[in-house]
Amino acid sequence: MNLCFFAAFWVSVLGVSLGLWHSSFVASPRFFGYLQVASGMMALTVAATSLLRFHTDRDRFSLFLGLAFLLSGLAIVLTIPVFFDKLQGIAPDSLQKAPWSWWLTRSLFAFLLMAAGTVGRRASKAAHPIREIALALMISGGIAVLATTGLQHLPASWVIQSSGAVKRPLNLVLAIAFLGPAFEFGRRFNKTGSPCDAGIFLAATLNVGCHIAAGQSVELMDAAFFVAQGLKTLGYAAAVGGMLVESARLYGEVRSLAVKDSLTGLANYRLLTEVIEGEIHRSGRTGRQFAILLLDLDGLKNINDRYGHVTGSQALCRVADILRSVCRGTDTAARYGGDEFVLVLPETAEESVHPVIARIRARLRNDSSLPHLSVSIGLAVYPVHAMTITTLLEAADKSLYAMKSDHSLHLVPSRI
Repeated sequence: MNLCFFAAFWVSVLGVSLGLWHSSFVASPRFFGYLQVASGMMALTVAATSLLRFHTDRDRFSLFLGLAFLLSGLAIVLTIPVFFDKLQGIAPDSLQKAPWSWWLTRSLFAFLLMAAGTVGRRASKAAHPIREIALALMISGGIAVLATTGLQHLPASWVIQSSGAVKRPLNLVLAIAFLGPAFEFGRRFNKTGSPCDAGIFLAATLNVGCHIAAGQSVELMDAAFFVAQGLKTLGYAAAVGGMLVESARLYGEVRSLAVKDSLTGLANYRLLTEVIEGEIHRSGRTGRQFAILLLDLDGLKNINDRYGHVTGSQALCRVADILRSVCRGTDTAARYGGDEFVLVLPETAEESVHPVIARIRARLRNDSSLPHLSVSIGLAVYPVHAMTITTLLEAADKSLYAMKSDHSLHLVPSRI
């Protein structure tokens, strides 16, 4: 992360807050209550998403993050009535102290994010991770409660310095507290590239800005406090966004693994059957033929015995790369199993398949990698040779073995 950029952001927030000091703008207390509701709901959303991820992959850091946001969200939701009671029906200039509920939720979130950075570094190395997570949550919550209690007993003259450069200096303490998570999760994001880490980094950064702005608030609900509350809510929104993007990315990876061969990256048997079934339906609508090629890598056992299984796996990947290179955008290359591959060619008649076969053989001949590879190829065309997925593959298989048996380059499709 570009630290200079975010330092400039924090300075900009301070500059805006100083500019708003003389503003006569006063927001409605009800508006702040609505922002509290939105923040609480977003915190609980992050908690639910993170805990679901822990349930799926047993990631201990996700567990801590979920519990941290759960505590933060519950603290916000449970103190919303207190927030409304404190702000409703009271003149803004009589509110010298922020409601204790605001300080509790702010300090709890700050110290939980600080603990999350530490837990994130130790989660994979801890001898007793659950015990450490519980201890970190207890310590963070205890510090937040003690800090809130102490702040409520400070005299108003300590809380607000109307003649000072910073009107509410205690807010700078929380700004500094959020700096730690901002740097920690910025470092994590540079290392992992995780949208979740980016979201927490942005949340911490926005909360630094929140308390810089709140430090310039002369009275509650003035322009500076309005900016602070908005930045706080945006922080939770950033955390939600990062978590949702991470979840979408993980879902895409899982879905990809479900339909792709793990070695070659080609479609697996499941996706292959779906594609062929779709082509059968389309051919029924359009009346156009489609073809499938069944390819068998010659001598894979000999390659494994002579060069080793790593080289055998690389040979399979080389064939897969060649198939990808000859595919059109509408074609589908799949690993059928073991040393066999299938190429589905939509809207392709039998006479149009032979140039494709010629290109495959030419690519294999021109491949300078060792060992040299060759393939046997069988052909089946729908509906000429078969009418179902199973019989199409059987027809291609018989064509392939007919080619192997007579050592000919001619294809002899079987009708089923």
